[in-house]
Amino acid sequence: MSIFHTTDNLPEFRKPVITIGTFDGVHQGHKTILAKLVEYAQQVNGESIVITFEPHPRKLLFPEQSLRLLTPLKEKLQFISETGIKHIVVAPFTKAFSQLSAEDYVAHFLVKNFKPERIVIGYDHHFGHDRTGNIHMLQQSENEFGYKVIEIPAQLIDEAAVSSTKIRNALQDGNMEDAAHMLGRHYSLKGKVMEGKKLGRTIGYPTANIEPDDFDQLIPKNGVYAVKVRWKEQLFGGMLNIGFNPTVTDERKLLIEVNIFNFNESVYGQTLELIFIKWLRPEVKYNSLDALTLQLTKDKEDTLHALANC
Repeated sequence: MSIFHTTDNLPEFRKPVITIGTFDGVHQGHKTILAKLVEYAQQVNGESIVITFEPHPRKLLFPEQSLRLLTPLKEKLQFISETGIKHIVVAPFTKAFSQLSAEDYVAHFLVKNFKPERIVIGYDHHFGHDRTGNIHMLQQSENEFGYKVIEIPAQLIDEAAVSSTKIRNALQDGNMEDAAHMLGRHYSLKGKVMEGKKLGRTIGYPTANIEPDDFDQLIPKNGVYAVKVRWKEQLFGGMLNIGFNPTVTDERKLLIEVNIFNFNESVYGQTLELIFIKWLRPEVKYNSLDALTLQLTKDKEDTLHALANC
């Protein structure tokens, strides 16, 4: 499997079978579509190619809108590669690219760079300036450019779109089980460990303060979670809080703090992966550190129970 981060000097692909999309989350609906792509490529003895974009088109076209991704690019490419796709091309999405007419998009982007044997897309796929291009335009150009369009069944497209929305809603509601079911894996985010106020260690629950690697990635609902923590390929249990830590500070800065069980390493500046298993409770302001400590003891018990049953 190969990944290209530019369309310059692409190799000559063998009977390319391509699809185009953002594939944020690479969830179960996406995987069904990608499995179809692999199947179609095998039928013609060709190579399956996923074309995606960086940055996400919405980020450039609608910068005023809040964009919360389910998967940063690196993770997205990893998950796509695991589906058996032969090649992934990450096309730079620039202002100039966004201004391409639909006709130029077909002729000078798709055909010139990929010379596709098959183009696999959904009925609702749009492209080119002002999104004027669609599946019908591609079909009308089949004879001119020598490719064949394969339409992804509407049901699969609709299920994929619904899943993306449902996953975001589930994460924002703290419903990690439903999100995991739709993703086909537990939701996770990666970040560096930053210096904190080190208050947790004074009450027996030292925490690592996490700064997400990708600030566009969706952060789940505030509250306390049972999590797994990956560090240097090792996996640990832990409990995590997303919120403002109101018992000890009046600052309104969102914090992601994780207490890792059976862990005594110095990890400042290192990357941890937080794997969300279960939302346990909302964040609460307690009257004293003793009351907070008592609650954390119960949280640990609940976390261990959740981890034992996942």
